[in-house]
Amino acid sequence: MQFSEDQINRYARHILLQEIGGEGQKKLLDARVLVIGAGGLGSPNILYLAAAGVGTIGVVDDDGVDLSNLQRQILHGTEDIGRSKVSSAAESVAKINPDVKLITHQKRLNADNAMEVIHPYHIVADGSDNFATRFLVNDVCVFKKKTLISAAILRFDAQLATYRPFPGPKGEEPGPCYRCIFQEAPPDGLTPSCAEAGVMGSLCGMVGSLQATEIIKEILGIGESMVGSLMIIDGLNTTFRKINVKRDPGCAVCGENPSITDLSIHPQI
Repeated sequence: MQFSEDQINRYARHILLQEIGGEGQKKLLDARVLVIGAGGLGSPNILYLAAAGVGTIGVVDDDGVDLSNLQRQILHGTEDIGRSKVSSAAESVAKINPDVKLITHQKRLNADNAMEVIHPYHIVADGSDNFATRFLVNDVCVFKKKTLISAAILRFDAQLATYRPFPGPKGEEPGPCYRCIFQEAPPDGLTPSCAEAGVMGSLCGMVGSLQATEIIKEILGIGESMVGSLMIIDGLNTTFRKINVKRDPGCAVCGENPSITDLSIHPQI
């Protein structure tokens, strides 16, 4: 692939980096990333992936833009209120980088469509706001052998991890999947939603940007992967704690004798 003069100028600061260079930028342009949710985490994630030149970005969201979203969902503006979030995302990405193809999936991910939606992508970024979707995305990524980079945020707290429960591209040991750490969703009502408990908007920007960074690292195979680690972020006290997490041999989906082998356990969310 030959870069155009515009591309050389656009990606110059990447190309100057020894760890990326021209070959790395080509990998980014060839990459296919699916982002679950065009909300608080998906917004900065999508914007930075597009700016970096990730060539194909899929976005899954069935929601419309609401005034209450704008405190943190920077993909969208006041003029987008009432539009679908995926349409607003496509317009924002087109303004940032014409090299990027944004594929919109205006639907709610469920057991009937998740396999088909996720299949064409290399990496999945989950920024959903409910446990049902997180478990569904994890299980499909295990079945399809897709690297999953998952983030979650509530009030002033956040978590970030990379899940790859299969050997890495350079023969790296498998790590845990989401279910190895979070075996099941907490009882209803125990964990409030952002709409119920609130969320600090700027923290969404920071965590979504970190998620984009980990995606880019995985595409390029550079730096230290977060496979086998869970980052816990306390935004109110500005602390970052990275803990080691291990694969569970008894995991229901990626363990030695999995009890979950298809998506029949998932409700129509």
